Amino acid sequence: MAVPTSELTAVLRDQIGTTERALVAGQQAAQPREVYQYSARLLDLLDRAAWNVVDTRGRVSGDPLSIAQATWHTSA
Repeated sequence: MAVPTSELTAVLRDQIGTTERALVAGQQAAQPREVYQYSARLLDLLDRAAWNVVDTRGRVSGDPLSIAQATWHTSA
């Protein structure tokens, strides 16, 4: 695997943060479709970050990550 560029790292981290906030907002507004959509997006971004060796430790707080994982596993 190649070392990620600083631009790729910045974009992934920014998108992870944006998606995390949208996921939390969807949950607070009791919008299951948004929660599902942003859960899938968050997990996809984290997979992409891992694939590209982008460190995401501390980038996602426990609650949104738990929501995403629970939403994804119960809907499959």
